Amino acid sequence: MVDSGMFHVVIVGAGFGGLECTRALRGAPVRITLIDRRNHHLFQPLLYQVATTSLATSEIAWPVRHLLRRRKEVTTLLGTVTGVDVAKKRVLLEDGGSLAYDALVLATGARHAYFGHDEWEPFAPGLKTLEDATTIRRRILSAFELAEREDDPARRQALLTLVIIGGGPTGVELAGTIAELARETLVGEFRRIDTRQARVVLIEAGDRLLPNFRPTLSAYAKAALEKLGVTVELGSAVTGCDGEGVVFGDRRLHARTIIWAAGVAASPAAEWLGAPADRAGRVIVEPDLTVPGRPEIFVIGDTAYAERQDGRPVPGIAPAAKQEGWHVADTIRRRLAGDATPHPFRYRHDGDLATIGKRAAVIDFGRFSLTGWIAWWVWGIAHIYFLIGLRNRLAVSLSWLWIYVTGQRSARLITQGEKAEDKNPGVR
Repeated sequence: MVDSGMFHVVIVGAGFGGLECTRALRGAPVRITLIDRRNHHLFQPLLYQVATTSLATSEIAWPVRHLLRRRKEVTTLLGTVTGVDVAKKRVLLEDGGSLAYDALVLATGARHAYFGHDEWEPFAPGLKTLEDATTIRRRILSAFELAEREDDPARRQALLTLVIIGGGPTGVELAGTIAELARETLVGEFRRIDTRQARVVLIEAGDRLLPNFRPTLSAYAKAALEKLGVTVELGSAVTGCDGEGVVFGDRRLHARTIIWAAGVAASPAAEWLGAPADRAGRVIVEPDLTVPGRPEIFVIGDTAYAERQDGRPVPGIAPAAKQEGWHVADTIRRRLAGDATPHPFRYRHDGDLATIGKRAAVIDFGRFSLTGWIAWWVWGIAHIYFLIGLRNRLAVSLSWLWIYVTGQRSARLITQGEKAEDKNPGVR
């Protein structure tokens, strides 16, 4: 790339933080290069709805080039970053190339964390990408298809047992939607099995679901899930996971579909920078979101460990990443205007949200909370508001309205023409 002499900002990652930083730098005297290993921006809060057949992939993802097509100062590159040469101020790419920067923003997100048991991943996929979502959707639907052909009662029950590991918002949302899929959407479509007999099990190592919510909301979520037919297992960590099922506490549960929602780890950005990191691999940043000793490098989103004013960590959620992206853009603008004073990031928490099926949700605003169908509608409106583009807002709204009224989900496709046995190590 030809150096125009203009201040060059390189942003790695087109998620919420990276895209917000790019947006907030509009009109600044900079040129921007945005690098991502995928060509789309993903609305991750609704990814579980792709995995559970409620939405299509195109309804929650948008091509990055299309989003930035009118920003002539922005160059979008499809590539994988493998390191950073901090001395030479260059980003290193997988294909052997490199890119010089004046300011670097690392918004590289998170990956699945199996707490030292990476061998579990083939049996219990996590949910971070569109590929993850379609894999999980394929495994869920294939389990019912294979159960329809299975003559052995024990193996049929294992196929009809679906386990979610982790009782945070993603686990709760997955469990509720899968239960509705089995007990409402698929009813009457099979001849040899009754999908209402499917067993959905949510396993949480802690003593309650949704640990970041107030205890009364955790209790409500548990009761709402149980009303949908979900079996909630608390206080037992998973100690084994293989093609036959899971082990938790002193019990083995035979299940052929397992989904991991228990933990995440940061991208290897801390290793690239040689920077201090927390136990999850997140870069421990300065109050202004810069790397210690490297004021030209910012780390945001799931890649960063930043603290709120009260000393608690900033949560790894989309609104936090967007706020951090805006703060970094504002800092760069200030520096270019001659203000080199570090300005600490101030996080504004707007609340915690989680949905439980299509008729209930919990929302914790701090001073007050909401539950039930009112919370569900507030949750839905908030998510539709943050979607990009009128077409997607309309499409998602219509999909949800159709599901709400009829219980039917239109994205029930087993794609890629592969046999279930090829994609699920637990199926034989």
